[in-house]
Amino acid sequence: MSDGLTLSALLAHPRNGGTRHVAGGGRTERTWSSAVVETSEDALPPSADSALAVIVSGPPSAPWQLDALLRRVRDRGFTGLVLPDAAAVHESASLADRLGLVLLVVDRPWELARTCWEMLEQRDAMTLSLVRHVAQSIEYHAEDLPDQLRHVAANLGYGVALVDRAGVLVSAGPPLAQGVLEEISFSGWADTVRTDAGACASVRVESPSREGLRLVVHGAALTDAQLAALTTAAEVAMPMVAARLLLDEIAAVSDVSLSSGLLSDFLEQKGAPDPDVERRMRERGWRTSGFHVGFRMLARGRLDPFELVRAVRRELGRLPVDSHVTTRGRGVLGWLTFADRPSPTDLERRIAALRDLHATAGDQFPVATGVGSLQEGGQGMVSTLEEAADAARLAVSRSSSSWFLHIDRLGLEQLLLAWTGNDTFVPTAQALLAPLTAAERATLTAFLDHESQVAATATALGVHRNTVTGRMQRIQEALGIDLDDPEARLAVHLACRAAAPAS
Repeated sequence: MSDGLTLSALLAHPRNGGTRHVAGGGRTERTWSSAVVETSEDALPPSADSALAVIVSGPPSAPWQLDALLRRVRDRGFTGLVLPDAAAVHESASLADRLGLVLLVVDRPWELARTCWEMLEQRDAMTLSLVRHVAQSIEYHAEDLPDQLRHVAANLGYGVALVDRAGVLVSAGPPLAQGVLEEISFSGWADTVRTDAGACASVRVESPSREGLRLVVHGAALTDAQLAALTTAAEVAMPMVAARLLLDEIAAVSDVSLSSGLLSDFLEQKGAPDPDVERRMRERGWRTSGFHVGFRMLARGRLDPFELVRAVRRELGRLPVDSHVTTRGRGVLGWLTFADRPSPTDLERRIAALRDLHATAGDQFPVATGVGSLQEGGQGMVSTLEEAADAARLAVSRSSSSWFLHIDRLGLEQLLLAWTGNDTFVPTAQALLAPLTAAERATLTAFLDHESQVAATATALGVHRNTVTGRMQRIQEALGIDLDDPEARLAVHLACRAAAPAS
């Protein structure tokens, strides 16, 4: 037996012939146990018990004739009436409200008639129809899983999504309501959900490479018959989705391997021109021109770098900036590229986005993240990626900063001690001291050489001690560094030595 035809389910059905609600029904749900489809009013039965009348011929053109039709239909016991759309129908909306008669208009009456028949009498026919639409999806060439789901959603007329316990992974058609997603059970083979936000049918995806996935077909309002039919349709579509998922993962692993090798080749060149490397980078859409900010996520424990790069790519896709990432050792290495130098405000927003990316990734993976400074051109790209790698190694032991470290002017002194053994030390030291004049650099060097003694510094420079005091105040403000911190003071002292001109 049917569970009835509800007004909300009829209006939400993707093949309702363009049915629209004109009047009647109020705020309560209307349910019909049967639908009578006839070509004219005269063919309707003399009595009906809470049935829906569907008249496929044109309604009367005169408003008074239409008002009379509504009264006669209601007197026969019908509680709903569907007519082909016409101006006169809308003029009778107030009368339909008074009569308590649900008044609907339709563009394609015979399509609606078939849908009513399927929903009320022929569940098997509804199921077979949906399965046929799923089978038609296989006939279309799909580039990847999202493309495959778009074909399925378009043919079914419902939203389709691949989900796991963390949320929606891929979707097509209308978005899956959060309230529906939260009610999906991941324990059984098949599951149905009905909430105020919508309804869905889902099945477990049998994937050899990933666990905890479900294929979901959802809509705004679905009857029990529709949910049962959509469950079968999802079961038929699931093997196709699982196969597509496996193919995409094989292709993705190969792509990541190629991109990781290409990045290694580029970094080995240290930014020097290499026609073959440059050609391969252009083919991948990697630009060395412009400005770059590198970032490195390094494992603090056991993790799968491929799973990490997939999660990071998904989040980077939401940023309105050219971005790339690939695997690198025990983590991933990536960068943002800007065609023009970003403003300080815009750059700060992008760094904040990378911090948010680190926090999101940290919910699933034990990672430490380092972010390099803004650099220009091919050699600059190499530099910012190396800075990011160094920063990530330091961030592994920086739980106080939530394992995130950005190399900016305020953070450079934290890195100098760790960099004295590599070739990025001198450039970093020069960048740290860049805001200072020659006189201020000399004052800072002398001040640190004389154990931060103002009087001894003034004597060594041949200036008044007040001059030293004033300069040191400006120096600390320009560098943003607290020289009372022993670690910062030592790091800056090393920077002064490294950046000093050769004698």
